Amino acid sequence: MPDGMSTDTTHGYLSAAPGGGLYWGTLTRATLLRRYKRFLADVRLDDGSLITAHTANTGAMTGCSEPGRPVYLSWHGGGARKYDYTLEMVDMPSALVGVNTGVPNRLLYVAAEAGVVPEFLENAKVRREVRCGDSRLDLMLQHEGGPDVMVEIKNCSLVEDGTAFFPDAVTQRGRKHLEELARLAQSGARAVLFILIQRGDALRFAPADHIDPEWGQTLRRVVGQGVEVLAYRADVTLTGIWLGERLPIIL
Repeated sequence: MPDGMSTDTTHGYLSAAPGGGLYWGTLTRATLLRRYKRFLADVRLDDGSLITAHTANTGAMTGCSEPGRPVYLSWHGGGARKYDYTLEMVDMPSALVGVNTGVPNRLLYVAAEAGVVPEFLENAKVRREVRCGDSRLDLMLQHEGGPDVMVEIKNCSLVEDGTAFFPDAVTQRGRKHLEELARLAQSGARAVLFILIQRGDALRFAPADHIDPEWGQTLRRVVGQGVEVLAYRADVTLTGIWLGERLPIIL
């Protein structure tokens, strides 16, 4: 076990938790020194050692990547990866903030399987990473007698004065996903954009027009074409992460 690692190894990394949640497993506390090249972060462990951690986040991480912030890392040692640690959470004054953009997909899959998402049909067959045209959507739910539910999931970590904003950087790929959802909605499927806010201090969600106005304009247009938008705040703790409260949306 590396120096600085916590000794709580009761649960495996992102293993299923009761209530449709996920356990973090073993976490290591550190201090963020810098985040760079999108996928890398230099941190100092509590024992003083300096390491580079993988950052699974292509966004700007606006507001939660300042040097000096306490952070929590998962460990994936054993030689299979170049970087043994992954940055999972940043400890902000108002909330723990999840920054690993792979977590929302896994969380919503487990939550849908557990039947704890009220907007999704119970006992549905849930599939991940489904090819749709030129895109790959995150989830498809199939239920006998009802339309397929096609879901694109977005991680949100930017909150200002209680409002969660997405995106935190210009995203042409994100606009492409919205267009694909609109096409699916017009073909008869339920097309859902699911915003998962990985922090507990959000009160509402709005598109980040001040960062990417084209994404916001596209979102409003596709909503008029039948795309549904759901925004949920996650309950993020040092033990795990669960789907929390649905939030109002301001378009």
